[in-house]
Amino acid sequence: MSDGVIVTKAGDILEVTIDRPKANAIDLAASRRLNEIFTSFRDDVSLKIAIITGAGDRFFSPGWDLKAAAAGEKSDEDWGVGGFGGLNHPRNLNKPIISAVNGIACGGGFEVVLGTDIIVNAKFALPEINVGVLPDAGTVKLRRRIPYHVAVEFLLTGRWMDATEAKHWGLANHVVPKGQSMAKAREIARQLADGPPLLFPAIKQLLRHTEMVPEHEAFELHDSLDLVQQVIRSEDLKEGTRAFAEKRKPRWTGR
Repeated sequence: MSDGVIVTKAGDILEVTIDRPKANAIDLAASRRLNEIFTSFRDDVSLKIAIITGAGDRFFSPGWDLKAAAAGEKSDEDWGVGGFGGLNHPRNLNKPIISAVNGIACGGGFEVVLGTDIIVNAKFALPEINVGVLPDAGTVKLRRRIPYHVAVEFLLTGRWMDATEAKHWGLANHVVPKGQSMAKAREIARQLADGPPLLFPAIKQLLRHTEMVPEHEAFELHDSLDLVQQVIRSEDLKEGTRAFAEKRKPRWTGR
């Protein structure tokens, strides 16, 4: 049973598609399914990178399925261990995730995008203000991504932000023509998957643990993190330096 989420594997790359017509809104079952998928992705050593997108070309996701809310779902439901959509606060998810925003991403759909590492295309809004819902993850995360006054206006008005403005504020990495977001995401995923497998988890772990920490404390934390130490002691580190000296591509082993 898909619960409105389609999963495909392309070698070491996982593709996750929210597929709930007409707009890919996420109800409780879909959120829990997304949590299961990303937990499995985290623990599967054969998978390196994930891409999340929405079915069709009009909507990535508008977030919470308000029809399900009207039928009795509550905003404080147990959405899954990583929160709504699986990416609000996932536990120890140290693998890169790319969002291919194929259409509108608003409300909880935008919050899912904020939980990814690389964003391709964007048309965002947090319109919860119009239905009396607090955008929890959006409120917490947006201020950390863009200037305060931009974030506050966005939260208080529920206005739209197109891809050009999103890239201006650093909320999108790449802006591509309509219909090409998935192709760009796959291109980036392949580039990352061919890279040193130990390094990306170490970078994500270090970023997460030092996000709000003063610089000198961050370096102390750096020395204590297990994934950082794994990189420092790895055969891949030696291979990388040898390959540079020998003017060849490195052969990564993940050891």
